[in-house]
Amino acid sequence: MPFPDLPNGHALFVLLLTVFALFLFRRDDIPLETSCVIVLLILTVGFTLVPFHNFNGHLEPMEFFSGFGHEALVAVCALMVAGQGLVRTGALEPIGRFLGRIWKSSPLFSLLLTLLIAGILSAFVNNTPIVVLLLPILISVAIRANASPAGLLMPMGFATLLGGMATTIGTSTNLLVVSVAADLGLEKFGMFDFLLPASMAGGIGILYLWLVAPKIMPERQAVMKNTSPRIFTAQLHISKGSFADGKKLSEVIHKTEGQMKVIRIQRGSESSIIPMPDATIKAGDKLRVTDSPDRLKEYEQVLGAKLFKAGKFVDDDHPLTAENQQLSELVVTPGSPLAGKTLKDISFMDQYGLVAIALHRADKVVDMHNKGLGKVTLHVGDVLLVQGGQKEIAEFKKRGDILILDATTDLPRSHRAPRALAIMAGVIFFAAIGLLPIAISALLGALLMILTHCITWRDALNALSAQVVLIVASSLALGIGMTETGAAEYLAQAFVSVLHGTPPVVILSGLMLLLAILTNVVSNNAAAVIGTPIAVSVATQLNLPPEPFVIAVLFGANMSFATPMAYKTNLLVMNAGGYKFSDFVRVGVPLVVIMWISLSIILPIMYDF
Repeated sequence: MPFPDLPNGHALFVLLLTVFALFLFRRDDIPLETSCVIVLLILTVGFTLVPFHNFNGHLEPMEFFSGFGHEALVAVCALMVAGQGLVRTGALEPIGRFLGRIWKSSPLFSLLLTLLIAGILSAFVNNTPIVVLLLPILISVAIRANASPAGLLMPMGFATLLGGMATTIGTSTNLLVVSVAADLGLEKFGMFDFLLPASMAGGIGILYLWLVAPKIMPERQAVMKNTSPRIFTAQLHISKGSFADGKKLSEVIHKTEGQMKVIRIQRGSESSIIPMPDATIKAGDKLRVTDSPDRLKEYEQVLGAKLFKAGKFVDDDHPLTAENQQLSELVVTPGSPLAGKTLKDISFMDQYGLVAIALHRADKVVDMHNKGLGKVTLHVGDVLLVQGGQKEIAEFKKRGDILILDATTDLPRSHRAPRALAIMAGVIFFAAIGLLPIAISALLGALLMILTHCITWRDALNALSAQVVLIVASSLALGIGMTETGAAEYLAQAFVSVLHGTPPVVILSGLMLLLAILTNVVSNNAAAVIGTPIAVSVATQLNLPPEPFVIAVLFGANMSFATPMAYKTNLLVMNAGGYKFSDFVRVGVPLVVIMWISLSIILPIMYDF
């Protein structure tokens, strides 16, 4: 088969612009949002100055903006907002605590279970919050075992990518491929239409991540101080009638699943009790404990106690569990009004409207014997864990005389977790049975998250990513240009010409490998949108059903394993695990090969060609 002649001028322009766009998307010195807008402007200005006419008529330049209203983008954004509801309500936290417990008994089995849970969750929820949830768990496991977390974090991150392949809502890439294929005339894929091949190949990939990847990973030393939660010293006030009232200390610690570390028991204003296991806890006692902020809040809830704040107990006027509250970490810097002072000296709560919960001092336990946190003299370098309303935290940042870390986090609304889970389950159910398109189902779910107070409009806006919106819109614009000008058909002819005489199985496999290489160099969304019309054109020229070729593009575009910049979760685990670029190549390339070979065998068998 002869190599096709060059396409028309507009198609050639779109092809050159696509290459230029892929170059821009790879640049670290140019914001991705800027690159996307540049591509959109070049397309629209170019086709405005030099109009394009084909057998369908005139291609209006404004059509390139249709991606902003495309159902795929609506679905992606709505799912991001709905997923934020799970994060904000802490709906996934029980899974994290469960995994944290079982790691103590059987690390090898626990790793497999962690990989499976990560993969299953990522089939329905954006994998970024899954990775964020599991990172501190795996890091703490590594710290307790006096080992590097490098052998755990990368396999977990890759497992979420494997799980994302399984459903149409697993990743934004899947939604784009399915939507673009439908725009090209294919029957709409159902949510689980490619679950079987993804599960079969993904199962092989999980086995590799479980048994092989940790062994071939070089020793890396993570910067533990930056990746593990800070340990704070705080006090828990035991209320009358609470769980701990009248219980032995051993029973109280057992209630926290053995996690709570009690340094001292203070009873009254003067006496203190050595924290022996048989010591009886009474109402009014103050348990001096050390742990991370999340754990401190968990102990408060489990024991029915209250965290001790500056100089006084938490009361109805200043509850620590109020809505729209945030936890934040403040650093005492030279020249700060806190340096050399106590919180009581400066009337911290009255002046700033914030409640001090705990104190961290250079990995040392702060001695608060016979005095509360409010009477501790603060040193330069101390880190205070404080709690307050969103408005108060924002005002505090504006002052500029005290350093507030970026670790500010909204407190989960745990009592709303069941409704958030129910809403997300409804989104998946109604889309899966075909009653509602995923764009409508997800949008309805996002609205219900807001109406039921699982999230606020502020949370919804924060969940949206300008990068995702613009990369999807610009990629769809390039896809329109390639389809309408004949550029996609030209690339398909060239691809078939190069592989002329080879079986269709080889062509399908080659297309998937091409996308797998491309997705590790540029955005996977861009690769998917560009590859989908090519896949349809290839199938048309071979007179074969286009579905397996479209699915090959989808799977290939999801094989973002070989480079850290291929996917944002890769960057997350790279920073946390202290990995190098070469580590992703060492572990990721074999995984790409495993998935490529597995799917190259599975897809032709399933589609009988």
